[in-house]
Amino acid sequence: MGILAGKKILVTGVLTDSSIAFHIARIAQEEGAEVILTSFGRALSITNRITARLPHPAPVIELDVTSVEHLDALADRVKEHFPHLDGVVHSIGFAPEAALGGNFLNTVWEDVATAVHVSAYSLKSLTMAARPLFTESTGASVVGLTFDATVAWPKYDWMGVAKAALESTNRYLARDLGKENIRFNLVAAGPIRTMAAKSIPGFDEFESVWNAKAPLAWDVTDPVPAAQAAVALLSGFFPKTTGEIIHVDGGVHAIGG
Repeated sequence: MGILAGKKILVTGVLTDSSIAFHIARIAQEEGAEVILTSFGRALSITNRITARLPHPAPVIELDVTSVEHLDALADRVKEHFPHLDGVVHSIGFAPEAALGGNFLNTVWEDVATAVHVSAYSLKSLTMAARPLFTESTGASVVGLTFDATVAWPKYDWMGVAKAALESTNRYLARDLGKENIRFNLVAAGPIRTMAAKSIPGFDEFESVWNAKAPLAWDVTDPVPAAQAAVALLSGFFPKTTGEIIHVDGGVHAIGG
């Protein structure tokens, strides 16, 4: 039996088989979970194809986390497949091009608002939409993905601010929903060459930082370590851990300049 035997997990953000979310879904299935995926818009057809690469093809439901209509319908859509959920993976982030790439001082509010809404506020929105599917007796684990927001990174700009907001949102959700036995934790992964990373101008600069500073050798093509950490947090191995950020970055966060 795996560490997620019998658990039912919703995973957002599976777009390609190089994504951390894809490997979370894959490892979760290998550890005994049943998985349901979400996607929306033009990405929906891609996710429907990618699910065939999982050990067991997973159902895919449409969910735009900025759509009240989609969020209101989430519980009913999930119930078409699962009676409840034991865990949710938040792997959602987006910032308009104008909010990245060294344009920090010139970015207009509308672009900042989009970055914060999609990348941070959505953790709360997704949680509240899934909340009716959680059972207090067994609890639930909500796990999100972040990129260390304690420092200002080159070119990351307002996405860095959005990640800081995500980390704060995680703590407030842990405070307010702990009484319902819902745990909230984030995995702060080092740079991985995902589809999202390719949209960040100057991503190569992150690679050079990790090559120079990581005490543990870091492979930007390997999303598995971060995915394994997320699966561990979804399991019952961390029953009293909430509001936490687990760094899976080769140790860079602990090393000075």
